[in-house]
Amino acid sequence: MRLRCLVVSDASPFRRTPFFISATLGLALCLAHGPRALAEGAFALTSASFRAGGTVSTPQVFDQDDCKGGNRSPQLTWRDPPSGTRSFAITMFDPDAPGRGWWHWAVAGIPATVASLPENASASGFLKKLGAVEARNDFDIDGYGGPCPPAGKPHRYVITVYALSTTDLRLAQGRPALMFDHEIGTAALGSARMVVNYGR
Repeated sequence: MRLRCLVVSDASPFRRTPFFISATLGLALCLAHGPRALAEGAFALTSASFRAGGTVSTPQVFDQDDCKGGNRSPQLTWRDPPSGTRSFAITMFDPDAPGRGWWHWAVAGIPATVASLPENASASGFLKKLGAVEARNDFDIDGYGGPCPPAGKPHRYVITVYALSTTDLRLAQGRPALMFDHEIGTAALGSARMVVNYGR
């Protein structure tokens, strides 16, 4: 949506109508905030690896035991983060796993200038080059661990990108994902998420 500024000449009879008062206020807003004053969208997340509500593809599935996937972290793109964002963090969590759920991925320290990650950013070293740090997931592996649920009903996987108010959460590579989740929550300005599914 674009905000259009209305300009009325001094001689116009329109100036004497009650509506002109509202138009004048709108013009003041336009001058104060510019044409993007009402154009900001909601913080949103998309992926080229899968779609929201869809099924996780083989490249993103775990690659150990009886799960035969590529274990490649998904491509992710986000837009319109909240103002004041200084860094980003990402988590992937399975709330349907027995017990307290299952942490598949947690990463923090992604610079605020970054708006997307390529597929396999975890294992390829891309995140490390950015200066980001990854948690130890519930497979006891640092970085990304793809879906590998027990046979039966498909599980949901919640992927969340967080906009953070700080660049330093005092987190180190390999700390538990649950610790990452706690520290991310203390600095989150907003979040965007998608839910995907996978079953065997």
